[in-house]
Amino acid sequence: MSSLLHLAAALDLPGTADGGAYVELARLAERGGLDFVTLDESSGRSGPDALGVLCRVAPATRRIGLVGTVPAAHTEPFRLQAAVAALDRVSRGRAGWRLDVSAAEGEARLSGRRRAGRTGSLRPETDEAAEAAAGLWDGREDGAGILAGATGPFLDGDRPHRADSAGGAFPVRGPSAVPRPPQCHPVRVVDATDGPARTVAARYADVALVRAAAPAEAAGARDRLREEARAFGRHPDALRVLVSLLVDLGDGEYAAEPGHGGGPRPTVRGPLYRGGPVDLAELVAGWHADGVTDGFHLVPVEPRRDLERLVNGTVALLQHRGRFRTFYPGSTLREHLGLARPAGPHTVRGATAVAGGTP
Repeated sequence: MSSLLHLAAALDLPGTADGGAYVELARLAERGGLDFVTLDESSGRSGPDALGVLCRVAPATRRIGLVGTVPAAHTEPFRLQAAVAALDRVSRGRAGWRLDVSAAEGEARLSGRRRAGRTGSLRPETDEAAEAAAGLWDGREDGAGILAGATGPFLDGDRPHRADSAGGAFPVRGPSAVPRPPQCHPVRVVDATDGPARTVAARYADVALVRAAAPAEAAGARDRLREEARAFGRHPDALRVLVSLLVDLGDGEYAAEPGHGGGPRPTVRGPLYRGGPVDLAELVAGWHADGVTDGFHLVPVEPRRDLERLVNGTVALLQHRGRFRTFYPGSTLREHLGLARPAGPHTVRGATAVAGGTP
């Protein structure tokens, strides 16, 4: 497992469209040195466009990773990869994409798709979107850009490579019309709670989120994901597995609520920790030290209150005890997570500018 403890938090503010509120929370999380923050997409309901909001957050922050949720099975891959690449450029290498293996009917209608169906039936389309996005990102060599000429913009001709896909849901014709992202592949995050999503995570994710109310449950989920990743030909150490917990820190410095025992308990929304920041720090440090998880993705029940208590209480205590970093050692999200920057499949050659190159 990663020797470093990784911490992330959700920024979701239900019913809030004010970008300034998300900037405020992201800055707070960055002050605590968290690896990244997540923001859910809100297709089919009131709320923010995740990638759009994070593009506003990016220039107001300096180091924290920014991960937006996009329904992979209902979004055209060419546009999706361009939007995620844009966030990676605006943030200078801090972008992530949370692949939503979603069966939501509203998302299918908004994208003009057929009825959503079961989550399992969408896995092939999610696979297709993940493959197409990676192919398009790899279709441009490092350093190749869109150049300005007398007759208008044109691609660096020797350096784009086609990434065509005749997939059943969204056929793609490459190469990408935008430069390669700074991270090459922005970090891919998958909620690996159910079977189909776990398979997607094992095959494509850099970070997998699991829901566990006990250390043994977390360890079992992590072991299964690593074995499935190995079966797909991946090195298991290239996958970070984080436990996703709802946290209610409304009890301030008091001990965990009776029945929680210092740890989470199952609820209809997922495992919930309710107590104080000190007990949460003990839980985080203990589970990580026992090797059952690479870290935690924490979802505040009361976003402003709980995130502040998380950063100023739990994280500060972990830092004081030397269990969590006090500064960012790098500038990209991949560096925060200890993940290598993927090498491009194409060798950089001398560039010869030619007109054209749009898909």
